[in-house]
Amino acid sequence: MLDISPMLLVSTLIVFLVLIAVLNSLLYKPLFSYMEKRDADIKKDLDEVGNNDAEIAAFHAQAEKIVSDGKLQAHAMREKVVMEAKLLVSSKIEAKRAELALEYAKFEEAMAEERSQLRETLRLEVPKFQAAVSAKLHQI
Repeated sequence: MLDISPMLLVSTLIVFLVLIAVLNSLLYKPLFSYMEKRDADIKKDLDEVGNNDAEIAAFHAQAEKIVSDGKLQAHAMREKVVMEAKLLVSSKIEAKRAELALEYAKFEEAMAEERSQLRETLRLEVPKFQAAVSAKLHQI
């Protein structure tokens, strides 16, 4: 039937213990040290990511400040350009008004002169018209 050999049992136990010792020194200790190193690296990377979030937030705040300052400067420049354009346009309008006023004064002088010439012409022609009207009245 079954025989239990003490020598085989002891040799198997010794081989098992030697195998456990060899596996512990060659496999388990390096594997556990690698896993601990990896966990430490992951923790360090997570800490750095947390620090990067603060830096990113600071950069976003700085970028927002730069953009708002740029908008303020653009608004100020736009207002300045609009004001200069308004001044230029108003000066051109005033120059044109003065030019038109001068032309209107010349036109009025020409009209007054033409009116006086027409009156003079009509005054000179009045005797002819009177003679023509008298001739027509005599014919009737």
